[in-house]
Amino acid sequence: MSSGTGSISVDVNALLAASAQHVTDYLRGLPARFPQSPPILLKAMDYSLMAGGKRMRPALVIESARACGVTEHSSSQWKSVLAAAGAMELIHTFSLVHDDLPAMDDDDLRRGQPTNHKVFGEAMAILAGDAMTTVAFEVLADDAAPDVAIRLVKELASASGPDGMIGGQVLDMDSQKRPENLTDLQRLHRMKTGALLTASCRMGAIAAGASSDALHSLDKYGQHMGLAFQIVDDILDQTSTPEQLGKATGKDAAKGKLTYPMLLGIEESHRQARAQLAAALAVIERFGAAAEPLRALARFVVERNV
Repeated sequence: MSSGTGSISVDVNALLAASAQHVTDYLRGLPARFPQSPPILLKAMDYSLMAGGKRMRPALVIESARACGVTEHSSSQWKSVLAAAGAMELIHTFSLVHDDLPAMDDDDLRRGQPTNHKVFGEAMAILAGDAMTTVAFEVLADDAAPDVAIRLVKELASASGPDGMIGGQVLDMDSQKRPENLTDLQRLHRMKTGALLTASCRMGAIAAGASSDALHSLDKYGQHMGLAFQIVDDILDQTSTPEQLGKATGKDAAKGKLTYPMLLGIEESHRQARAQLAAALAVIERFGAAAEPLRALARFVVERNV
């Protein structure tokens, strides 16, 4: 994929594969830390953590840190980056496991395979999600450098808590107060989806010891990318098949939930996604060539068809 400046070409699939490998290797080392854990709990956690997926959020952590100057050879900073990427994937995966439960979205398929509760039962799926949540904060406390660990914990807690992802899920489930206009819909998605995507960028910058200006730019990039991500998700939910996406499609419309295509139409939804992409690219111009991977990821989010 070509860059915004024409100077560098980024293979986004290779980029995602490389960052996914980093975080997968990190996550594979976690079970050894819990020798007293019931094996079935670790198995249930592993089932969802190793189910694949693009691992977009860890990629944003890693590439935001790289845009701020961190490399794999920056030992203490790189260790903090990996902890942040691993913690983010743990929280994201916990949210998927719980979202799939009968009490919430009641899904049978996730990433092309049976959902966690279909394999291990509802109680174990709940407990596996609970365990992933606590482990996320434990790895930040254990593996991130002391000068950034508390800030990383705060970022992840804020993004996943009442004002972030979990609050957004509550809004999404509230049949009495569903979004009725674009402002309400954007608020819901900034919380439910955008908060973790934005936090991924912020946590990468924090792990890198970035300046406040750099952190601000990456925060704005994450916000714009988060909205673009959800708009495209809504489009794909309406235009793709379960086989293409690896999960059920059309469920929001069937439940009467407002989506971008329902509110704006497909064409205008695409335009809105492109506008968010342009805004995301504009706010990271300051990083120059170091942000080419972030530009490639933003374009991928808007141009993807799965």
